Amino acid sequence: MSRESDVPGAESAAEALPGALPEELRTELIAFRRDLHMHPELGNQEFRTTAAIKARLEKAGLRPRVLDTGTGLVCDIGGGDLPERDTVRPMLALRADIDALPIPDTKSSCAYRSTVPDRAHACGHDVHTTVVLGAGLVLAELDRQGRLPHPVRLIFQPAEEVLPGGAADAIESGVLDGVGKIVAVHCDPKVDAGRIGLRHGPITSACDRLEISLDGPGGHTARPHLTTDLVTATAKVVTEVPGLIARRVDARSGLAVTWGRIESGHTCNVIPQHAELSGTVRCLDLEAWRQAPDLVHAAIDEIAGLHRAKSVIDYIRGVPPVVNDPEVTELLRDAMSARRGALSIEDTEQSLGGEDFSWYLEKVPGAMARLGVRTPGERGVRDLHQGDFDVDEFAITVGVELFTAAALLDAGI
Repeated sequence: MSRESDVPGAESAAEALPGALPEELRTELIAFRRDLHMHPELGNQEFRTTAAIKARLEKAGLRPRVLDTGTGLVCDIGGGDLPERDTVRPMLALRADIDALPIPDTKSSCAYRSTVPDRAHACGHDVHTTVVLGAGLVLAELDRQGRLPHPVRLIFQPAEEVLPGGAADAIESGVLDGVGKIVAVHCDPKVDAGRIGLRHGPITSACDRLEISLDGPGGHTARPHLTTDLVTATAKVVTEVPGLIARRVDARSGLAVTWGRIESGHTCNVIPQHAELSGTVRCLDLEAWRQAPDLVHAAIDEIAGLHRAKSVIDYIRGVPPVVNDPEVTELLRDAMSARRGALSIEDTEQSLGGEDFSWYLEKVPGAMARLGVRTPGERGVRDLHQGDFDVDEFAITVGVELFTAAALLDAGI
């Protein structure tokens, strides 16, 4: 279904560049996305997904390489033998993440719901993968026609949902060798399909993981004064550590500790010897993120010590914020404007979610766009990481045409 008329000026804008998505390929990509949605695979286990992407790229005459980790791929398009082609200037890379989440798919009346128990593409990675695949197929056809003067790289990355993220392994596999810029999209259920959200600077937040053990001698609940009241100590860590940290860092940094799991005790009249807590540390600011491990360790030790509990802290580094490069962000803005007009772009806020795309941006400039996936007029939001998450598949068309336009504009067309 075409929706060019939804955005004023989009129809004329779409004619400005080659590389629009053909209807036959549009239909194929929707089927490809639905197949991925039915067969979700967790991080570093994406063997079927990798094989499906590889087979389709090879069918198009391309030569994808499976990453050293055994899942995920990298594939270059263009850079042939024609003398006018630019093979020296660093490439633009298009990145997709390919893994799913360990949650059940709860959609009740969906023909393509997950067939794997407790596994679901509830973050839109099936869409991201399909968008980069589709862009690669369109660009490969332009290359065959001699209309792609500069090579482009496709990166299909595993394990985005596994801290500290599969991006580091992909970088170690050489996916950034020869790359000068990198772009990505992330599904946004708050933005209508047909639109994207852009932002200069930080667009996601840092995200780390905390695993804490608290220990004491235990005892009878009739005599808490003779032992360490471990449940109370645990409760104090839960309630007081976030506030203590908030007073030791600039409030504008958004440094926040949030708990997701507490376990302790087995019966009502026994003070336990052991408690466990798990949570996340999120941060809007890169410098505060770098200070976070020391701040969190000190706060936990301080509160636990007041209650005579011994603390063991496993602070697991996750990902820094995704900080969009202004120049690359404007490349995406120009690309979307060329395809669907300037009114198809909206400003977006910084999210508290984490994204390992940030590791690429530690090496090369890049930008991530929010890809609208909400059906226009739909009430409510099918939020990310929820079992009923789904998308308006028109977003695939928009993502493909955004990336093909960005590649062509980066090549100077």
